[in-house]
Amino acid sequence: MNDAPDLAELERRAAGRGPEYGEKAHIVCDNLVRIYQTEGVEVIALQGLDLLVGEGEMVALVGASGSGKSTLLNILAGLDVPTAGVARVAGADLLDMSGRDRLRFRRELVGFVWQQTARNLLPYLTAAENVEMPMRFAGVGRRERRARAAELLDLMGVGDRAAARPGEMSGGEQQRTAIAVAVANRPKVVLADEPTGELDTATGAQVFAALRRANRELGVTTVIVTHDPDVAGSVDRTVGIRDGRTSSEILRRTTRDASGREEVIAEEYAVLDRAGRLQLPREFTSALEMRDRVRLALETDHIGVWPDRSNDDHR
Repeated sequence: MNDAPDLAELERRAAGRGPEYGEKAHIVCDNLVRIYQTEGVEVIALQGLDLLVGEGEMVALVGASGSGKSTLLNILAGLDVPTAGVARVAGADLLDMSGRDRLRFRRELVGFVWQQTARNLLPYLTAAENVEMPMRFAGVGRRERRARAAELLDLMGVGDRAAARPGEMSGGEQQRTAIAVAVANRPKVVLADEPTGELDTATGAQVFAALRRANRELGVTTVIVTHDPDVAGSVDRTVGIRDGRTSSEILRRTTRDASGREEVIAEEYAVLDRAGRLQLPREFTSALEMRDRVRLALETDHIGVWPDRSNDDHR
Protein backbone atom coordinates (compact mmCIF):
# COMPACT_ATOMS: atom_id res chain seq x y z
CA MET A 1 0.00 0.00 0.00
CA ASN A 2 1.37 3.42 -1.01
CA ASP A 3 1.14 5.86 1.91
CA ALA A 4 2.70 8.78 -0.01
CA PRO A 5 0.43 11.85 -0.22
CA ASP A 6 -1.27 12.45 -3.57
CA LEU A 7 -1.15 15.74 -5.49
CA ALA A 8 -4.38 17.06 -3.94
CA GLU A 9 -3.00 16.44 -0.45
CA LEU A 10 0.28 18.24 -1.27
CA GLU A 11 -1.65 21.24 -2.63
CA ARG A 12 -3.80 21.30 0.50
CA ARG A 13 -0.72 21.33 2.72
CA ALA A 14 0.90 24.08 0.67
CA ALA A 15 -2.23 26.21 0.90
CA GLY A 16 -2.28 25.75 4.66
CA ARG A 17 1.22 27.07 5.22
CA GLY A 18 1.74 30.33 7.06
CA PRO A 19 2.87 33.52 5.35
CA GLU A 20 6.26 33.59 3.66
CA TYR A 21 9.09 35.00 5.78
CA GLY A 22 9.17 38.76 5.30
CA GLU A 23 6.14 38.71 3.05
CA LYS A 24 5.07 42.23 4.05
CA ALA A 25 8.53 43.69 4.73
CA HIS A 26 10.10 46.33 2.51
CA ILE A 27 13.62 44.90 2.96
CA VAL A 28 14.10 41.15 3.42
CA CYS A 29 17.38 39.35 4.16
CA ASP A 30 16.98 35.63 4.81
CA ASN A 31 20.06 33.53 5.64
CA LEU A 32 22.18 36.00 3.64
CA VAL A 33 25.76 34.94 2.91
CA ARG A 34 28.61 36.89 1.32
CA ILE A 35 32.00 35.25 0.83
CA TYR A 36 34.99 37.04 -0.69
CA GLN A 37 38.02 35.35 -2.25
CA THR A 38 41.20 37.28 -1.41
CA GLU A 39 44.48 35.82 -2.71
CA GLY A 40 43.15 32.30 -2.31
CA VAL A 41 41.73 32.97 1.17
CA GLU A 42 37.99 32.91 1.83
CA VAL A 43 36.62 35.78 3.93
CA ILE A 44 33.06 35.30 5.17
CA ALA A 45 31.61 38.80 5.57
CA LEU A 46 28.01 37.70 6.12
CA GLN A 47 27.18 34.25 7.48
CA GLY A 48 23.45 33.62 7.50
CA LEU A 49 22.20 37.11 8.31
CA ASP A 50 18.45 37.68 8.78
CA LEU A 51 16.87 41.14 8.70
CA LEU A 52 13.41 42.58 8.07
CA VAL A 53 12.71 46.30 7.64
CA GLY A 54 9.17 47.58 7.28
CA GLU A 55 8.07 50.16 4.75
CA GLY A 56 8.71 53.68 6.04
CA GLU A 57 10.96 52.54 8.92
CA MET A 58 14.15 54.31 9.90
CA VAL A 59 16.74 51.80 11.09
CA ALA A 60 20.35 52.18 12.22
CA LEU A 61 22.89 49.38 11.74
CA VAL A 62 25.74 49.31 14.28
CA GLY A 63 28.67 47.03 14.94
CA ALA A 64 32.43 46.86 15.16
CA SER A 65 34.57 47.33 12.06
CA GLY A 66 34.52 44.11 10.06
CA SER A 67 31.18 42.97 11.47
CA GLY A 68 29.56 42.99 8.03
CA LYS A 69 27.33 46.07 8.19
CA SER A 70 28.90 47.90 5.23
CA THR A 71 28.83 44.70 3.18
CA LEU A 72 25.13 44.41 3.93
CA LEU A 73 24.52 48.02 2.89
CA ASN A 74 26.39 47.51 -0.40
CA ILE A 75 24.26 44.44 -1.15
CA LEU A 76 21.05 46.34 -0.42
CA ALA A 77 22.23 49.14 -2.70
CA GLY A 78 22.86 46.74 -5.58
CA LEU A 79 26.59 47.52 -5.48
CA ASP A 80 27.56 43.99 -4.40
CA VAL A 81 26.06 40.58 -5.12
CA PRO A 82 25.35 38.08 -2.30
CA THR A 83 26.83 34.61 -2.45
CA ALA A 84 23.69 32.87 -1.19
CA GLY A 85 20.43 33.42 0.63
CA VAL A 86 17.61 35.87 -0.05
CA ALA A 87 17.88 39.65 -0.42
CA ARG A 88 14.89 41.69 -1.57
CA VAL A 89 14.42 45.45 -1.56
CA ALA A 90 11.04 46.97 -2.46
CA GLY A 91 10.11 43.72 -4.18
CA ALA A 92 13.32 43.51 -6.25
CA ASP A 93 15.28 40.25 -5.98
CA LEU A 94 18.94 41.22 -5.63
CA LEU A 95 20.22 37.71 -6.39
CA ASP A 96 18.42 37.44 -9.71
CA MET A 97 19.22 40.65 -11.58
CA SER A 98 20.82 41.33 -14.93
CA GLY A 99 23.29 44.19 -15.22
CA ARG A 100 20.59 46.34 -16.82
CA ASP A 101 18.12 45.52 -14.03
CA ARG A 102 20.74 46.40 -11.41
CA LEU A 103 21.38 49.78 -13.06
CA ARG A 104 17.64 50.50 -13.17
CA PHE A 105 17.32 49.42 -9.53
CA ARG A 106 20.00 51.90 -8.41
CA ARG A 107 18.51 54.67 -10.53
CA GLU A 108 14.86 54.27 -9.56
CA LEU A 109 14.36 52.25 -6.37
CA VAL A 110 17.24 53.14 -4.07
CA GLY A 111 19.21 56.26 -3.14
CA PHE A 112 22.64 56.22 -1.50
CA VAL A 113 24.59 58.68 0.66
CA TRP A 114 28.32 58.06 1.19
CA GLN A 115 30.35 59.09 4.21
CA GLN A 116 32.90 60.97 2.08
CA THR A 117 31.18 64.18 1.01
CA ALA A 118 33.27 64.36 -2.19
CA ARG A 119 31.75 61.07 -3.45
CA ASN A 120 28.18 62.31 -3.34
CA LEU A 121 28.31 65.39 -5.57
CA LEU A 122 29.88 66.40 -8.89
CA PRO A 123 32.27 69.27 -8.07
CA TYR A 124 31.65 71.27 -11.27
CA LEU A 125 27.85 71.40 -10.82
CA THR A 126 25.84 73.62 -8.49
CA ALA A 127 23.74 72.09 -5.72
CA ALA A 128 20.58 72.44 -7.84
CA GLU A 129 22.28 70.91 -10.89
CA ASN A 130 23.50 67.97 -8.79
CA VAL A 131 19.93 67.30 -7.61
CA GLU A 132 18.63 67.58 -11.17
CA MET A 133 21.20 65.14 -12.59
CA PRO A 134 19.48 61.86 -11.52
CA MET A 135 16.20 63.21 -12.90
CA ARG A 136 17.84 64.02 -16.25
CA PHE A 137 18.99 60.41 -16.55
CA ALA A 138 15.44 59.32 -15.74
CA GLY A 139 14.01 61.47 -18.52
CA VAL A 140 12.24 64.03 -16.32
CA GLY A 141 11.41 67.29 -18.08
CA ARG A 142 13.41 70.45 -17.40
CA ARG A 143 10.66 72.41 -15.69
CA GLU A 144 9.74 69.53 -13.38
CA ARG A 145 13.43 68.90 -12.57
CA ARG A 146 13.99 72.50 -11.53
CA ALA A 147 10.85 72.65 -9.40
CA ARG A 148 11.63 69.38 -7.61
CA ALA A 149 15.28 70.30 -7.03
CA ALA A 150 14.24 73.58 -5.42
CA GLU A 151 11.63 71.80 -3.30
CA LEU A 152 14.10 69.16 -2.05
CA LEU A 153 16.86 71.64 -1.27
CA ASP A 154 14.38 73.66 0.77
CA LEU A 155 13.27 70.50 2.59
CA MET A 156 16.89 69.74 3.47
CA GLY A 157 17.45 73.29 4.73
CA VAL A 158 19.90 74.32 1.98
CA GLY A 159 17.58 76.10 -0.43
CA ASP A 160 19.72 79.22 -0.17
CA ARG A 161 22.74 77.25 -1.45
CA ALA A 162 21.14 76.13 -4.73
CA ALA A 163 23.61 78.13 -6.87
CA ALA A 164 26.70 77.08 -4.85
CA ARG A 165 29.14 74.42 -6.01
CA PRO A 166 30.33 71.74 -3.51
CA GLY A 167 33.65 73.51 -2.94
CA GLU A 168 31.74 76.58 -1.79
CA MET A 169 29.64 74.66 0.75
CA SER A 170 30.40 73.32 4.22
CA GLY A 171 30.56 69.56 4.81
CA GLY A 172 27.13 69.57 6.40
CA GLU A 173 25.62 71.51 3.49
CA GLN A 174 27.16 69.03 1.06
CA GLN A 175 25.69 66.07 2.93
CA ARG A 176 22.23 67.63 3.07
CA THR A 177 22.46 68.31 -0.66
CA ALA A 178 23.53 64.67 -1.13
CA ILE A 179 20.34 63.54 0.62
CA ALA A 180 18.34 65.69 -1.82
CA VAL A 181 20.19 63.96 -4.69
CA ALA A 182 19.46 60.53 -3.16
CA VAL A 183 15.69 61.16 -3.06
CA ALA A 184 15.43 63.07 -6.36
CA ASN A 185 13.94 60.16 -8.32
CA ARG A 186 11.47 59.26 -5.54
CA PRO A 187 13.20 56.02 -4.49
CA LYS A 188 11.54 53.54 -2.16
CA VAL A 189 14.66 53.20 0.04
CA VAL A 190 17.54 55.48 1.07
CA LEU A 191 20.76 53.91 2.36
CA ALA A 192 23.39 55.99 4.15
CA ASP A 193 26.91 54.80 5.02
CA GLU A 194 28.25 56.80 8.00
CA PRO A 195 26.65 60.05 6.72
CA THR A 196 27.82 62.00 9.80
CA GLY A 197 31.23 60.31 10.11
CA GLU A 198 33.27 63.31 8.89
CA LEU A 199 31.21 65.96 10.69
CA ASP A 200 31.24 67.55 14.13
CA THR A 201 28.40 66.82 16.54
CA ALA A 202 26.28 69.89 15.76
CA THR A 203 26.63 69.53 11.99
CA GLY A 204 25.98 65.79 12.21
CA ALA A 205 22.74 66.52 14.05
CA GLN A 206 21.64 68.75 11.17
CA VAL A 207 22.39 66.02 8.62
CA PHE A 208 20.50 63.42 10.66
CA ALA A 209 17.56 65.82 10.97
CA ALA A 210 17.54 66.09 7.17
CA LEU A 211 17.47 62.29 6.86
CA ARG A 212 14.64 62.18 9.38
CA ARG A 213 12.67 64.72 7.33
CA ALA A 214 13.16 62.63 4.18
CA ASN A 215 11.98 59.57 6.07
CA ARG A 216 8.90 61.18 7.59
CA GLU A 217 7.79 63.67 4.96
CA LEU A 218 8.64 61.67 1.83
CA GLY A 219 7.83 58.28 3.38
CA VAL A 220 11.11 56.73 2.22
CA THR A 221 12.43 53.69 4.10
CA THR A 222 15.82 54.65 5.55
CA VAL A 223 18.73 52.43 6.66
CA ILE A 224 21.81 54.06 8.17
CA VAL A 225 25.16 52.44 8.98
CA THR A 226 26.68 54.45 11.80
CA HIS A 227 29.17 54.60 14.65
CA ASP A 228 27.58 57.83 15.88
CA PRO A 229 25.79 57.12 19.19
CA ASP A 230 23.56 60.17 18.72
CA VAL A 231 22.29 58.83 15.40
CA ALA A 232 21.99 55.23 16.65
CA GLY A 233 20.03 56.45 19.68
CA SER A 234 17.60 58.61 17.72
CA VAL A 235 15.99 56.06 15.41
CA ASP A 236 13.06 53.80 16.23
CA ARG A 237 15.13 50.62 15.85
CA THR A 238 18.86 50.00 16.18
CA VAL A 239 20.13 46.67 14.83
CA GLY A 240 23.46 45.33 16.06
CA ILE A 241 25.55 43.18 13.70
CA ARG A 242 28.29 40.91 15.00
CA ASP A 243 30.39 38.39 13.08
CA GLY A 244 28.24 38.65 9.98
CA ARG A 245 24.87 38.12 11.69
CA THR A 246 22.27 40.29 13.36
CA SER A 247 22.87 39.93 17.08
CA SER A 248 20.70 42.47 18.90
CA GLU A 249 17.98 45.06 18.48
CA ILE A 250 17.03 48.12 20.48
CA LEU A 251 13.39 49.14 20.04
CA ARG A 252 12.24 52.61 21.05
CA ARG A 253 8.73 53.83 21.71
CA THR A 254 7.39 57.15 22.91
CA THR A 255 5.02 57.32 25.87
CA ARG A 256 3.56 60.12 27.97
CA ASP A 257 3.90 60.38 31.73
CA ALA A 258 1.15 61.52 34.09
CA SER A 259 1.92 65.19 33.37
CA GLY A 260 1.69 64.68 29.60
CA ARG A 261 5.42 64.92 28.91
CA GLU A 262 6.82 62.60 26.24
CA GLU A 263 9.31 59.95 27.31
CA VAL A 264 11.28 57.59 25.08
CA ILE A 265 11.45 53.99 26.33
CA ALA A 266 14.29 51.87 24.90
CA GLU A 267 14.33 48.08 25.28
CA GLU A 268 17.19 45.85 24.11
CA TYR A 269 16.63 42.36 22.73
CA ALA A 270 18.86 39.56 21.50
CA VAL A 271 17.97 38.40 18.00
CA LEU A 272 16.84 34.82 17.49
CA ASP A 273 17.40 34.02 13.83
CA ARG A 274 15.43 31.64 11.63
CA ALA A 275 17.78 28.76 12.42
CA GLY A 276 17.28 29.26 16.16
CA ARG A 277 20.71 30.81 16.68
CA LEU A 278 21.17 33.37 19.42
CA GLN A 279 24.24 35.52 20.08
CA LEU A 280 24.68 36.12 23.81
CA PRO A 281 26.31 39.48 24.68
CA ARG A 282 30.03 39.11 25.29
CA GLU A 283 29.82 40.97 28.59
CA PHE A 284 27.30 38.37 29.83
CA THR A 285 29.31 35.34 28.75
CA SER A 286 32.56 36.82 30.09
CA ALA A 287 31.02 37.62 33.47
CA LEU A 288 29.87 34.00 33.88
CA GLU A 289 32.94 32.49 32.17
CA MET A 290 30.78 30.86 29.52
CA ARG A 291 32.73 29.27 26.68
CA ASP A 292 32.57 26.31 24.31
CA ARG A 293 29.15 25.12 25.51
CA VAL A 294 26.30 25.94 27.89
CA ARG A 295 23.47 24.06 29.58
CA LEU A 296 19.87 24.84 28.62
CA ALA A 297 16.60 24.16 30.40
CA LEU A 298 13.06 24.85 29.19
CA GLU A 299 11.06 26.52 31.94
CA THR A 300 7.38 27.47 31.94
CA ASP A 301 7.91 30.92 30.44
CA HIS A 302 11.61 31.15 29.60
CA ILE A 303 14.76 29.24 28.69
CA GLY A 304 17.48 28.98 31.31
CA VAL A 305 21.13 29.20 30.21
CA TRP A 306 23.98 28.14 32.53
CA PRO A 307 27.74 27.82 32.08
CA ASP A 308 29.09 24.30 31.77
CA ARG A 309 30.83 23.37 35.05
CA SER A 310 31.31 19.69 34.31
CA ASN A 311 35.05 20.05 33.67
CA ASP A 312 35.86 22.51 36.46
CA ASP A 313 37.76 19.83 38.42
CA HIS A 314 39.98 19.06 35.44
CA ARG A 315 41.04 22.60 34.62
